[in-house]
Amino acid sequence: MESTAAPAPNRFERGIVIMANVVESLPNPPSQPVAPDAEELRGGVGSPQTAPNSTKAPQGQTNPELGTAAQRKRFSNLSWWAIGWLGLAHLVVICVAPFTFTLAGLAVAVVLHWLTGSIGICLGYHRLLTHSGMKTSTWFKYVLAGVGSLAGEGTPLDWVADHRKHHKHSDQDGDPHSPHDGGWWSHMFWLAFHTHNGDRDAYLQRWVPDLYKLRGMRIMDYLFLPIHLLSGVILFGAGYLFGGVELGTSLLVWGLFVRLVFVLHATWMVNSASHIWGYKNYETTDDSRNNWLVAIVAYGEGWHNNHHAHPRMAKHGHKWWEFDITWQAIRLFRKLGLVWDVVDYRTAAEKKAREQQPTSAA
Repeated sequence: MESTAAPAPNRFERGIVIMANVVESLPNPPSQPVAPDAEELRGGVGSPQTAPNSTKAPQGQTNPELGTAAQRKRFSNLSWWAIGWLGLAHLVVICVAPFTFTLAGLAVAVVLHWLTGSIGICLGYHRLLTHSGMKTSTWFKYVLAGVGSLAGEGTPLDWVADHRKHHKHSDQDGDPHSPHDGGWWSHMFWLAFHTHNGDRDAYLQRWVPDLYKLRGMRIMDYLFLPIHLLSGVILFGAGYLFGGVELGTSLLVWGLFVRLVFVLHATWMVNSASHIWGYKNYETTDDSRNNWLVAIVAYGEGWHNNHHAHPRMAKHGHKWWEFDITWQAIRLFRKLGLVWDVVDYRTAAEKKAREQQPTSAA
């Protein structure tokens, strides 16, 4: 199997690379305790999930490092930012969206649902940043991270840290969102409480040391709200330009708030429904399941048992009927030279056998 070399960047790409390199060259924060190997956190190729974290407390006690649901459920650990942000979005959808519906607004919501949900979250946040299921250029990595931020699910650092911790402790003590702590907890209520338990810097250096050292990723913490405000201005402005205040309001409400809420619940179904209902292709130590409904609404993420068995594999559908639309986007990006060295194999042995096939045939 031939690997695709990275194409030469054009003028626009070179400009973004220069900006990113300038940002990354700035001083880093003081060093912190050494974190686990980043390869382990991403989920190494050929190592299906077989065991939870071995860090255990004495019998009858709970290790505070785990950050269990019981430890997190306290008033002082409430995430008022998340409660306010998600509460406002749902309030707008319930109270305003029914009165601002237009076909144009619906069309914009559907397109942006796919862009932010599939390309931003499933491909960018999940398969690239969390698991390194492919390689890409610096400029395209930040483009995908920016699109993922527009999904409203948090910054790249927070999202990736929580998801890596989920894989490490899946359906065990310390899992940020396991149905073992309640179906609705795993779906959305877990977001009401900080996962870092008060020390976000230490939490990020524990779970995303590879991303935390990138100043560009840290800067995106400060861009989360501004890019949403900017997207709202653009949506309203475009609608106002072509149809006045009525269309502008419709594009704003449906293109931003309705789309955001539906992307949120699609992603949350992976955490809840795909750990409760479905079938297994692989035996893992958690309750991950392949759920066809979640695979449809979450752009292939519903083949969740496959993913937990082989976390770094960028292709989540492992049977011929398990269609993964995000994988099709990855294939397209690979043909365009935007991504390369894609992990489309379960194990290193499978990769080697595939590479030797043409030689054997000859």
